[in-house]
Amino acid sequence: MGIPRFQRTVVPLFFLSFLLLTLANSCLAARTLTSLYQPPPLSLTYHNGALLEGNLHVSILWYGQFSPSQKSIIADFLLSLNPSAPSTSSTQPSVSYWWKLIQTYLKKAGKRETHILLSTQIYDTNCSLGKILEKSQITELATKVNSKPGGLTLVLTAEDVAVEGFCMSNCGFHGSNTKHESPFIWVGNSVTQCPGQCAWPFHQPIYGPQTTPLGAPNGDVGVDGMIINIAGSLAGTITNPFGNGYYIDSGGVPMEAASACTGMYGKGAYPGYAGELLVDSSSGASYNAVGVHGRKYLLPALFNPLTSECSPIV
Repeated sequence: MGIPRFQRTVVPLFFLSFLLLTLANSCLAARTLTSLYQPPPLSLTYHNGALLEGNLHVSILWYGQFSPSQKSIIADFLLSLNPSAPSTSSTQPSVSYWWKLIQTYLKKAGKRETHILLSTQIYDTNCSLGKILEKSQITELATKVNSKPGGLTLVLTAEDVAVEGFCMSNCGFHGSNTKHESPFIWVGNSVTQCPGQCAWPFHQPIYGPQTTPLGAPNGDVGVDGMIINIAGSLAGTITNPFGNGYYIDSGGVPMEAASACTGMYGKGAYPGYAGELLVDSSSGASYNAVGVHGRKYLLPALFNPLTSECSPIV
């Protein structure tokens, strides 16, 4: 049985992690005569474990009902991670540019760059294990898709599927099959269960400042929220697939490349405010990266291992 190691937590914890980073950076930037001790910057320490390098084949298990449009939004995001993936405009930040920061982690560890290759797609539209799943069943589903070492499985559950801990403590998690050391990611569609927690900033938050929601770049609050969680989980999986790669030991839930910057999407972000973003002139939707077929996405800021700061793409 596999054990989920790291997860994208819900809103209350993102405020805490964001504030920790903000306070640490503020202490570094504001030396005073009365402050003789300056704490070191937070950093993601490499614990010498395996990273997911080279060509990585990603399989998707669609668990429950997803529309063709929803599948296309997610598949296009994965295809957009390829360095050669075209975007509609070279003047706008691309998904592949966002992904370059993850390559910095691998280079720093002396590893090869990671190239995402979309592989098998399996459709379990009838929900073979039911619509109320335990975390162990996510591992079971992932193992059915990828029972051998190598490759990454993305288990995506539809909006009417409940998963243990979903909304209560996490919006997605990544782990591995301990027998085969095959990594997997789970992310659920939160649109009918907890959009204020797992689809923010496209839905008004349950906690914190009640700001006006942003427009979802693909017009689908649930799936655009899933993209944020998929992107964050993917960043964590590549750089910390088995729990001994890059992470910050915060004394509680370890923070990874994206979870260390949860809630940040653009410059000037603070709790309840996603930051300065690009706006689609035709739809009014907010985004910060462009992918294949002109797709627009909102992607989380990543922790930069070279500067020890969160780096939004815009």
